[in-house]
Amino acid sequence: TNIAKKREQFRPAATRGSVLYFSIVEMSLVNVMYQTSLVQFLQLFMGSMEEAEKASLASKRVSNIIETMTYMTYRYVNRGLYEKDKLTFVLLVTMKILVTAGHLKSSAVPVFLRGGAALDINNVRKKPFKWMSDDAWLNLVQLCESIMFYSNLIGDMISNENVWKRWYEDNRPEELSVPDYEQKLIDQTDIGPFLKLLLIRCLRVDRSILMCKEFIRNTSVMGPAFVEPVTDTIEMVYEEMKPDVPVIFLLSRGSDPTDGIIELCRKKKLPAPAVISLGEGQEPVALKAINAGVVNGTWVLLQNCELGLGLMFEMEAVINKLKGNMDPNFRLFITALPHPEFPLGLLQMCSKVTNDPPSGLRAGLLRSFTPGVMIDQDRLERVETPQWRQLLFALCFLHSIVQERRKFGPLGWCVPYEYSNGDLQSCMLFLEKHLYNGEISWETFQYMVSDVQYGGKITDSLDVRLFRTYTKEWLTEKTCEEGYTFNPSMPIVGIPNDFQYNPNSFSERSDFRKYIEGFPEADPPEIFGLHPNADLTYLVKESNSLFKTLGETQPKGGGNDGGIPREDVVYKKASELLSRLPEDYEEDDYNAKIRKLGGMNVPMNIFLFQEIQRFQNVISKVRSTLLQLQLAIKGEVVMTSELQETLDSVFDARVPHYWENTLTGDEFSWRLPTLGLWFSSLLDRDKQYRTWLNGIRPNSYWLTGFFNPNGCLTAMKQEVARNHNKGEKKWSLNEVVYHTEVTNIERLEQIKAPPDEGIYVHGLTLEGAAWSRAEGNLVESAPKTLFALLPVLYVTGKNVRSQEEKTEKKERKVLQYECPVYKYACRTDQYLIFFASLNCPKEKPPNHWCLRGSALLCNTS
Repeated sequence: TNIAKKREQFRPAATRGSVLYFSIVEMSLVNVMYQTSLVQFLQLFMGSMEEAEKASLASKRVSNIIETMTYMTYRYVNRGLYEKDKLTFVLLVTMKILVTAGHLKSSAVPVFLRGGAALDINNVRKKPFKWMSDDAWLNLVQLCESIMFYSNLIGDMISNENVWKRWYEDNRPEELSVPDYEQKLIDQTDIGPFLKLLLIRCLRVDRSILMCKEFIRNTSVMGPAFVEPVTDTIEMVYEEMKPDVPVIFLLSRGSDPTDGIIELCRKKKLPAPAVISLGEGQEPVALKAINAGVVNGTWVLLQNCELGLGLMFEMEAVINKLKGNMDPNFRLFITALPHPEFPLGLLQMCSKVTNDPPSGLRAGLLRSFTPGVMIDQDRLERVETPQWRQLLFALCFLHSIVQERRKFGPLGWCVPYEYSNGDLQSCMLFLEKHLYNGEISWETFQYMVSDVQYGGKITDSLDVRLFRTYTKEWLTEKTCEEGYTFNPSMPIVGIPNDFQYNPNSFSERSDFRKYIEGFPEADPPEIFGLHPNADLTYLVKESNSLFKTLGETQPKGGGNDGGIPREDVVYKKASELLSRLPEDYEEDDYNAKIRKLGGMNVPMNIFLFQEIQRFQNVISKVRSTLLQLQLAIKGEVVMTSELQETLDSVFDARVPHYWENTLTGDEFSWRLPTLGLWFSSLLDRDKQYRTWLNGIRPNSYWLTGFFNPNGCLTAMKQEVARNHNKGEKKWSLNEVVYHTEVTNIERLEQIKAPPDEGIYVHGLTLEGAAWSRAEGNLVESAPKTLFALLPVLYVTGKNVRSQEEKTEKKERKVLQYECPVYKYACRTDQYLIFFASLNCPKEKPPNHWCLRGSALLCNTS
């Protein structure tokens, strides 16, 4: 009995160990390389007993063990995670600890991960606040329904609207007191930080990551030590290494531990390590080096091991076989990119380390001005002119800019290209040889950089245009003039400390490095040519990525705290969706209605016919899947893998895979991030199709609501061409091009009739810019407003060869930006619909909006 009592006193330590281990296991769902064996964890568990401070009181001793174990496990796992996943792991551990302790209900976790993703804006209480976005309102409704603490939040906000509006619109709301709730949150000592995190996540998604760190810092079971940045050097990794436990360095872009390992070997005054880059035929060489290293006590470095999986599958047996005869000085280092088939046994016996390079313009330029990487003193002195040194810096600056711009997602680049040091090296060599031959030809220089050296790997036409714009703006004769700066001429927010990004002509490499070290800590979006709102875009993207990653670690079975099994929740949701699903389109019925509209001789009727066929396929798929899912939940049919995926998706408020995609992965319906948005779009599309079928051709078309918006515009062009096919000057369809004009019409009710020729289009949204009705041109986005609705757009066709069009082009004095129109926020050539010509002010020409990443989107999600 006495032993049982003592054992019970130490149960909290075992509970914490269980929480930590299963958190580690769940991280393998995020990345297959994040594997840690039970044996490795038990070593940490037992090690914490020895490391923890001794105490005479059992409760204090247990507390010390728990604290030490948690931090040791965090440090061990943290060094083997990529930077983007480190916060995910700590957040996962923190929430699991709170749930296990009973402080936090597990039903609160889905609210944090999904917000109001399952809700439809047309099916919830009407939003009473004009200043709040629709997404934030849906999140707020879900928060009030799911979390008892916030059950009266909407009423409190209505009664104190002005204060809440100021809090909502503040740049840093997490630093302010929460109106009406600050003292209540303080009183909730155990979960007050989590409740505040929930509020920030629901109302200001962009501040979620910062608030997550604040939550971990202020939660008593964790603390500041778990969010402070820590760096594991190769020396620190070596100190913990054992001869029979290899270290795997998980590689990422720009990271290579080879130089660090060789340098450490030199410091230890050991023979140089055997470095083998795996590939075809290198396995015998690697095995020979390992056998020699085991005997001689030397180091072995195997590079790019994802290319030598055959050897990796043998490696565990090789290590175990040689374990008894290993020299104490032997060390085995492995580098590899993540690979789904990398052997789990090897991953679980090794220590794992990531070596993410520092990000930012400063880090990128410092790498470029490091001897052995890109620029040394010898290269600076190869051409004895200031112009050479200025252009060297300009090329390095451009190289860092185009790499760092990727963090802004599709706003930065349509496709995130892997630019390498080889691209920069080639540009430098061309510039050097070009300068030897005399005066520089700027057009040739720009072409070689944008279209040949870097452009060789650019596949998207809009990305080609963007890179050309950079070279036209930054690689010109003006770049070498005194006082030239890469800073924007009319900054909106300004550069921190009024720092000037200048292409200097220092003669010493050390002077360049000293100048670069003075760069601002955070790179302002305006130096990339982007609007300051791009930082908001980046923060929202990072937050959504965090929620998605955390969602992958969540269990797929069981009920919630209310005792309602997930199957019952999904069954109820399926019933709701079925009750709202539109009735089927009968083929005979819609064929008859199309004949009344003029039949298949009218191009727009052909387009309508094709759209309805595809839409009916979607309705049939949704109806049959939901009905089958309900039968499977009741046990009347087999729960197939497709039905299980649908069940998981509906529960997580995601769109089931086969509602969006065909078996081959092509687009079956339309792509939206949440089930609520997707189903709402289905109902809106149905309304447009049925109104049109019933004899009322739309005065304005909702382009977003079509499967094939390009088909709508092509049908319009056909009708325009036919209208001009009657006189002497007949139009050929091949010669008809789009002509666009932005109207002053903002509301659909203002459109009383369709245009005489062409069509009106509504529902397009500007990203990276806004539209001024008063000035009739593009203007800068409002602060913290990522998307701005464009007034109704008039689209028609013009004959490209007609004299009228030629004359109009000559007489046109207004600058116009050829703005791409995309089906989705994911900008690729696949989803490009057409180009709209939008007027620009003289002081901000088309190149300005190109660098801003300005585009029109049908869907902003």
